[in-house]
Amino acid sequence: MSKKIIMKQDTIKVSDISKKKITKRTAVSEGFITLSDDAIKIIETNQNKKGNVIAVAKIAGIMAAKQTPSLIPLTHIIQIDDVEINITLNKTKLRCETTVTSLGKTGVEIESLLATEICLLTIYDMCKYIDKSMIISDIKLIKKTGGKSGDYSR
Repeated sequence: MSKKIIMKQDTIKVSDISKKKITKRTAVSEGFITLSDDAIKIIETNQNKKGNVIAVAKIAGIMAAKQTPSLIPLTHIIQIDDVEINITLNKTKLRCETTVTSLGKTGVEIESLLATEICLLTIYDMCKYIDKSMIISDIKLIKKTGGKSGDYSR
């Protein structure tokens, strides 16, 4: 016999930012994808059958940052002033670092984290025919500036 679980009905709403001041807000996030030697070589030599992995991943990340309110409920529609994605490669991993900047009343942490995640997922998608064992890991906020809560640095 199973027990019936009754959940309290909480109010669900977007945060009220109407009284917040407009400030420059920046968020930096990072994440990694571990790949096989073959996948790394194909990326380095731009020989992927789907095209330029790094370029496509960066475009996907930028698009994700701009579409955050469509994907994450309760996030505000905000003007994104800049998205910069840097991808660096070492022997076994790619590192994606995303910086999102906005002049507004709410932060851009979620936009930055989502852009990093989608960038890495795009790399996975483009390389899965080579390496299905890829691991996406350690996606995190590195720092943020601006806003009422002040600056944060990991």
